[in-house]
Amino acid sequence: MSPLEIGYTAVGGLVVLIYLGMPIGIAMLGVSFFGVSMIRNDVVALRMLGAVGNDSLREYLFAVVPLFVLMGLLVTVSNVGKDTFDVFQKMLRRVMAGLGIATVFANAVFASITGISIASATVFSRVAVPEMTRHGYSKKFATGVVAGSSVLGMMIPPSLLMIVYAVLAEQSVGRMFLAGVGPGLLLSVVFAVTILLLAKQRKNFVFDNADDHTEYEDFSFGELLRKAVPILSLMLIVLGGLYGGFLNPTEAGAAGAAGALVIAILRKSLPKRTLWNLMVETGQITVSVLFLILAATFFSRMLALSGVPRELASFFLDSSIGPFGFLIFYLILIVILGCLIDSISIMLIVLPIALPVAEAAGFDLIWFGVLTVVAVELGLLTPPFGLSVYTIKSAIDDPDLSVGDIFRGAFPFVLAMVVALAILIVFPPISTWLARL
Repeated sequence: MSPLEIGYTAVGGLVVLIYLGMPIGIAMLGVSFFGVSMIRNDVVALRMLGAVGNDSLREYLFAVVPLFVLMGLLVTVSNVGKDTFDVFQKMLRRVMAGLGIATVFANAVFASITGISIASATVFSRVAVPEMTRHGYSKKFATGVVAGSSVLGMMIPPSLLMIVYAVLAEQSVGRMFLAGVGPGLLLSVVFAVTILLLAKQRKNFVFDNADDHTEYEDFSFGELLRKAVPILSLMLIVLGGLYGGFLNPTEAGAAGAAGALVIAILRKSLPKRTLWNLMVETGQITVSVLFLILAATFFSRMLALSGVPRELASFFLDSSIGPFGFLIFYLILIVILGCLIDSISIMLIVLPIALPVAEAAGFDLIWFGVLTVVAVELGLLTPPFGLSVYTIKSAIDDPDLSVGDIFRGAFPFVLAMVVALAILIVFPPISTWLARL
């Protein structure tokens, strides 16, 4: 077999192993070792594996992963999500479908201090959905809003997916974070417009009772300020330090985790056992992410050795398909994969193949990364996988609410994300202007 044939066989073997249920990290390591052994020999494969372990995980920037994960977990147990929703509820309650729009913008702010979509889905399914249904919104719409806006957790920095992409594409984590701001705001606005259009055109979809007269929980200015200060403080520490150039991403993560710990202690929401559990969960998430990055790096080197990326670049760029034909094909493939496997796994499988093609096409890799993250996040809302949907279902545990209802409620936001993705393709500066300053 030629190196090219071995490379294609390894890719096919990886797909088969994942389909059979093998953990993706182990599958990637296995096919990569097999591929290098076949192209060269076992000794080279072992040496490359050791080099990959050393080169891919010794970077200082990897400390950012546990720090942002810990910060997200701490703010989740500290009821910061509920406070964020309360603030926006107070501001937008008089707007048509105001609670839906409040959920979107509360999710956007919460995303800026967590970076994990599933955390947003869990928190707001318990905070926003009961409040929305109490005020006459349909459960289908309420859960759909939470599912749709939860994707902002992976777009608005800090974002775990942005970190993974930056590592695989060898881009600056700080620049990737900056690149997520414009698209994150765009998605928030598109979601808000979608809610307003639904409230005007499809009232039966949005409301079970459009003439709601249920009283809202009232907050004094002092109470509202008490709720807003922790959120604003964390945003100022993390985003202000990062964008102001005072902190690098790792230092911003450390400052944010320390700030979140102070908030949790002051609110007495952190018993010893809870703190231990959060530390263990942080370690588990971090190790799993770093192991996957190691496996993906080995997979990428094996593919480069086989010549598959070079062959694919030649096929797409020298044929009638062209660079943007490749881009559309790539984004559609990601959306399809999102129906079947989780977000990080998709990136680890496709990016080692797609990045060399994108680079050969002359695409800005930061812009390409933003498009990748938006397309990957679509998978959180599409059946049958739809991780955000299943997270909401498990968090609410309402026998009258089916998974199908949540998928139907989220469908308008899938369309909204497709519109936002098209806008980002047509207007790349939305993604790149801040990162290039």
